[in-house]
Amino acid sequence: MTHDHDLVLRPTPAQTEAALNPPPGRNGGDLVVETLAGLGATTVFGLPGQHALGMFDALRRSDLRYIGLRVENNAGFAADAYGRITGEAAPLLLSTGPGALTSLAALQEAAAASAPVLAISSQIPTAGLGGGRHGYLHELPDQAASFRGVVKSVHTVRTQSQIPSAIEAAWTSALSAPHGPVWVEIPQDVLLAETAIPVVTGGDAFPEELPPRPELTAVAADLLSRAARPAIIAGGGVVRADASGKLKQLAERLRAPVVTTPGGKGAFPWKHPLSLQSWIEDRHTTDFLEDADVLLVVGSGLGELSSNYHTFKPRGRIIQIEADLGKLESNHPALGIHADARLALQALLETVPKRQDATAADRVQGVLAKVAERIAGQELTLEQELLASIRRALPGDSPSFWDMTILAYWAWSAFDAKGPNHMHSAQGAGGLGYAFPAALGAAAADPTRPVLAVSGDGGALYSIAELATARQYDLNVTWLIVDDGGYGILREYMTDAFGEATATELTRPDYVALAESFGVPGVRTTPENLEQDLAKALQAPGPSVVLLPAVLRMFAPTHLD
Repeated sequence: MTHDHDLVLRPTPAQTEAALNPPPGRNGGDLVVETLAGLGATTVFGLPGQHALGMFDALRRSDLRYIGLRVENNAGFAADAYGRITGEAAPLLLSTGPGALTSLAALQEAAAASAPVLAISSQIPTAGLGGGRHGYLHELPDQAASFRGVVKSVHTVRTQSQIPSAIEAAWTSALSAPHGPVWVEIPQDVLLAETAIPVVTGGDAFPEELPPRPELTAVAADLLSRAARPAIIAGGGVVRADASGKLKQLAERLRAPVVTTPGGKGAFPWKHPLSLQSWIEDRHTTDFLEDADVLLVVGSGLGELSSNYHTFKPRGRIIQIEADLGKLESNHPALGIHADARLALQALLETVPKRQDATAADRVQGVLAKVAERIAGQELTLEQELLASIRRALPGDSPSFWDMTILAYWAWSAFDAKGPNHMHSAQGAGGLGYAFPAALGAAAADPTRPVLAVSGDGGALYSIAELATARQYDLNVTWLIVDDGGYGILREYMTDAFGEATATELTRPDYVALAESFGVPGVRTTPENLEQDLAKALQAPGPSVVLLPAVLRMFAPTHLD
């Protein structure tokens, strides 16, 4: 009897000849880029450095497209967005020590948002590893230790023959649910040495599926079928699993209202009769969810931003579907189902009967009306009009990337993403400087659609150097910078907490003139002209900057009794 795993594909004579006589002039770096290409990669991001030159020289002999950014952290943000948009593992090539460490904040965001980033770093020569010779430039006592608490998996290479297998293992890890960043490190001498190893001609990396346990979905289906007031919280796991269609089917079958978290933006149609939209920071919404007798949480760990800052106290039974085992029941007791959102929702669709509820849509409209009334009472017309102007100017299928800025906090709750995988922000880890380099990565992934980045002036200064990258690669990104003179959200937090703000005011450049010095068109706009100026910038090919001087305020997240 022959089993599938006993079958061995025999090489053709031509393959044997090529393997026995590899082309001259290849080094360990060629094994890296050949393996990436064999796995299906087409684009890599990064920044060269002394120890990594073997990899970068090999790019010259490959068909991989290289997008080079000016700061490693920004290169990580670009790779993160590329991974989110394409669903592919995004290669990130880095140098040793300072170059590697500078990417850590971006990898933390990728880990928090489950973005598949394949970081490949150089290392000092093997003679200096494991307590050997010391004093190398960029040397760290244990470079991999700096990443173990951030990435999904760490893969170390010490010989050239290990390179293809290590990269394949990392690729599989990055794309197995939950997606996430992974780390591979290769010593300088291994990358530089000439190799006689055959050309890597293919990859065999199959991400592991994560199906639900059938006994758990049977219990979940029974609970949902008997629920009187079911409700659903949809998180980023729905978007990453491409499960928004199945979510919509299940919500309609159950007549269950749906609210999306900041990470789950676009997972459920904004104007659907069962849509509570994204007002998860509102106490009216929180009250409604607390009243559900069965609450289905899909692809969310119910963390700080998804639980109205841990004020959420559900009274009913929770069913939590989550691919990240560490997030399962980490904040609330639940029927925990460790599974990919798409597979778990499919299992429920196959077993949950239709439920009749003529009041569900009316109850949803009642909550949304209360939210609108509360916001209207806070005199925040400017902020709402700005979001409406952006929504009208941005094409419906264009992705947007938002920095940690007041307008982004508004967008988490009040912006219609128009579809899954369209709106992204740094709300996973909360680092500044995400929006613009991430938008560059998205534009590299899909040049057919204009991409919007939204930053405050504080966050913009983190990534201003990437205007050079935008121009060099002619990427279709429009960068909206809201200039309020400092770290606006921190100014508001400190004023509320201490009566006045400290260390929040910034001297900043003339952003329009600065953009134009990079060869990037810039325009200074007003709230009244924002829609027109933004639409014009988005329609023009290549990068552009729109500067909006404005001081914005946050809405109060709770209603006043």
